[in-house]
Order: sequence, then structure tokens, then C-alpha cells
Amino acid sequence: MAWQYYVNNVTNGIMVNGTRYYVQLVYYDDQSSNTQVTALYERLITQDKVDFLFTPYSSGLGFTAATVAASHGKLIVATGVASDTIWKQGYTNVIGTITPASKYLVSTIDLLKTYDPTAKNIAIVYSDDIFSAMCAAGAKNYSLQNGFNVVYYGKYPSTATDLSSVLTSVKATNPDAIIGGGHFADGVLLIKQAKQLNVNAKLFSILVATDEPAFYQSLGSDANYIMGPSQWEPDVNYPVSYGPSNQWFVSTYMKMFNNETPTYHSAEGFAAGLYLQAAIEKAQSLDTAKVRAAFNTLSLNTFFGPLQIDPATGIQVAHQMVIIQWQNGVKRTVWPPSAAVANPLYPKPPW
Repeated sequence: MAWQYYVNNVTNGIMVNGTRYYVQLVYYDDQSSNTQVTALYERLITQDKVDFLFTPYSSGLGFTAATVAASHGKLIVATGVASDTIWKQGYTNVIGTITPASKYLVSTIDLLKTYDPTAKNIAIVYSDDIFSAMCAAGAKNYSLQNGFNVVYYGKYPSTATDLSSVLTSVKATNPDAIIGGGHFADGVLLIKQAKQLNVNAKLFSILVATDEPAFYQSLGSDANYIMGPSQWEPDVNYPVSYGPSNQWFVSTYMKMFNNETPTYHSAEGFAAGLYLQAAIEKAQSLDTAKVRAAFNTLSLNTFFGPLQIDPATGIQVAHQMVIIQWQNGVKRTVWPPSAAVANPLYPKPPW
């Protein structure tokens, strides 16, 4: 909705060969059901006659929507879809907006390498689910490529309520960094039990959980120094060459939605629309093939960060995860330097 407002009221439409086109969003509640996604995307294409599509949230639902779009030759811009798998199916018209799962923890490793050239040993521990496993595998490969030793690589059940055996094994490896995790409950548990067992490292970076305000509410001061990846944060400071500033997006969103601070989910949705807008302007056409071709040569710097796809697959290759860290009870963006508002507090002191 915020992107629709931006196009229709700020840029006064999308200009294509002298004609202004205004955005009309057509959307339905998929009830998080693949069956509903199939039916609703068929409706969007065959009855509503939409020109372009956006995916629903989650990799599973996004995969279903992309399959429907492919069967009709429609272009679909993916947002809220992190799994790399969707870009390995041979689809030609799926455009990625966010950093894929295999790259979720790459920025953490870049930060560690920059701030501590003496760090060598990384422990990777992750939840046994598809998303977390893909993140962990990407982290392992990138760590090895960058000269680190992966001294521990192990998973735990996604429903685990006790991580003591895993953490005891991690402790024995004396790692410089512990990265991984999975979702909110296990992320909080991992930090709680790391303290209980006196499992120390100079850097902790945990998936998903750290980005939530409830993370600090659950852990209190024990959350300080803990890092985690995020697609975007309200305090990012990216240079912008296309579209609105980050300040404009945050303030406008809050005015539109009862002073609610936008999450990265909201930002990536706006960014997907902005990305499509830029491709239409470059193509000077609403033709699917021409807009798809325009994406191949687009390289944007937006409030959401850099955007550029691999032309062959459509997967996003330029957007980096930002790294947040809890510092004295405040969540702050500390990486990459182009987006950071604070330096990382490193190393983390022992418990």
C-alpha cells in the first residue's frame, strides 16, 4: 500500500512512452494455504487480468505462486521468499528482491574477518528445518572459502527445548564465533543456555530471533553484544540513487499505519514494487518480456540497499543482509559500513 501511495501521489504514476500509469493493487487473503495460493493466483491472472505479480510471504507459498505464474508466462517479483530453491527450477520470470537463504550469514563472516583478522574458528549450530539448514550450509561454504576453520557443524531438532548437549560440544571446540540458530524460541534458548553453561565466543550471531524486540525483553542485558542478520532495519543509512530516502519511507509508513514502525517485511514489499517500477521505466513498456529484459541491466541503490539480479536465473545478488547488534538495550545496525549507524561492540566479553 505504501508503494502504491508513492507511485500515485509522489511520482505521479509510472511514465511509459508519454502515458502515465497508476498502480492498482489487487490482493486476497491466501490463509497461508498452498491450495488457496494456486486458486487466487489463477484468479489474479485469468479474471483480474493483472499485468504483474508479487509473491505471497514464505518460500513455500512463494514457490507455489511462481509455479502458477510460470504456467501463464507472467512475471512475478519475489518478496518474503528466501529459499534459493525457487531459482533452481528453470523459471525465467521470477525476480528476487531479498538476500537468499544461502547468503543470510555471509555478512556476519565478512564482519568477523574485517574486525578480527586473527579469528579462525567458527562453530555453526542450526535448527533442523529447510530454511535454517540452507543458511547454515551457505555459512559453512563461505567460511571455508575465506580461510576459517569450521570447528563445529551440527543441527538440533526444530522443536528442541534443551540445547545443553549441543552447546557442550560447541564449548569443547573453543570457537571464536558461534553462528546459526533458527527461529525465535530456539534462538532465545540458545543464548540462555550458552550463559548457563558458560559457553563463550567473541561473536554470537543468531538467525531471526535477534531482530525481534521480544529478544531483549526475554533476555534482558544478556541480549547485549548478540548480533543477527536482517534484510533491512529502520535505522539503515544506505546511499540512495533511486526512489525515496529511508527517512521518507519510515515516516510515511508510520503516518499511514497508526505510528507503527515498519519491519523489514514491509520494507522489502515496498522495495519489490520500487524494483518493478524501475524496470517498467527502463523498458518503457508493460510487455512481460521487455520488462524482464530490463531487470537484467538494472543496478539500483535504494533505501532498502543495492538491488541487482543474476540475469540467467533472476536471483538477487547485490542486496546484503545488514547485521544488527543489541547495544545497551538498543538494537543498532552495525554492518555493512554503507548502512551502519554504529560500530560493532567486539569482542563480546565472557558471560
